[in-house]
Amino acid sequence: MTAQLLRTAEELRSAGADGRTRAVVMTMGALHEGHATLVRTARQHVGEDGEVVVTVFVNPLQFGPNEDLERYPRTLDADREIAEEAGADTVFAPSVDEVYPGGEPQVRISAGPTGERYEGATRPGHFDGMLTVVAKMLHLTQPAAAFFGQKDAQQLVLIRRMAADLNFPVEIVAVPTVREPDGLPLSSRNRYLSPSERQSALALSRALFAGRDARHGGPDAVRAAARAVLDGADGLVLDYLALIDPTDFTDAAPGHTGPAVLAVAAKVGSTRLIDNVPLDFGGVQ
Repeated sequence: MTAQLLRTAEELRSAGADGRTRAVVMTMGALHEGHATLVRTARQHVGEDGEVVVTVFVNPLQFGPNEDLERYPRTLDADREIAEEAGADTVFAPSVDEVYPGGEPQVRISAGPTGERYEGATRPGHFDGMLTVVAKMLHLTQPAAAFFGQKDAQQLVLIRRMAADLNFPVEIVAVPTVREPDGLPLSSRNRYLSPSERQSALALSRALFAGRDARHGGPDAVRAAARAVLDGADGLVLDYLALIDPTDFTDAAPGHTGPAVLAVAAKVGSTRLIDNVPLDFGGVQ
């Protein structure tokens, strides 16, 4: 099966889903095995009689003035091949003018207080831009379900909140982070790392795993175990290490029970990386 490539909203409307259940996987391109896992999960969800749409769009609203919009990899031919092999029926790859006719939108989705913490504090406006394009893509694709990776934990929380608060008729499905055998999470930005930087980056996942292993000691033990790994690491500049309540992305209290997210962000060389692991203080995960 060859995945059709569509470039405009009109083409997408004309193609339609013919009554089939539609799932969408939203990406900024530079697809890798993590994205392929999302597509395969979407295919399993809707079955062979459903339709899977993969969007490929590098959203300028998500990039700050000193970020890597221009150097972000654009590999549409390879993306289409990966999406097709993973089970996509359609690749929707619109231009910036198609998504934002007339220039940057004057009306945008606000991420609210949750969007101002952690990643939002480091990248002001990032989540407003992300939610704006996700809302537009949900309107354009009209899916029954949309699939997002747990690696971008704060993004996932905000998308779920937007869908609930604004009554989007869509199921938001989280898919576990896909990692290399050495623990490094798959990311389009990994390609920017030199061999030595890649080795330094492994301290992030090691810290998270150490924290997860210490969860039976409670939140303070988790933070201490992860911090000990990072304190002994070279070649990275830590932005934050945080144990987070996933309901609103605030710091988990010392006596926190139930689900939590241990998250980390750091610069390795000139590349900013994020990672997280889900935890549960209500029992053994």
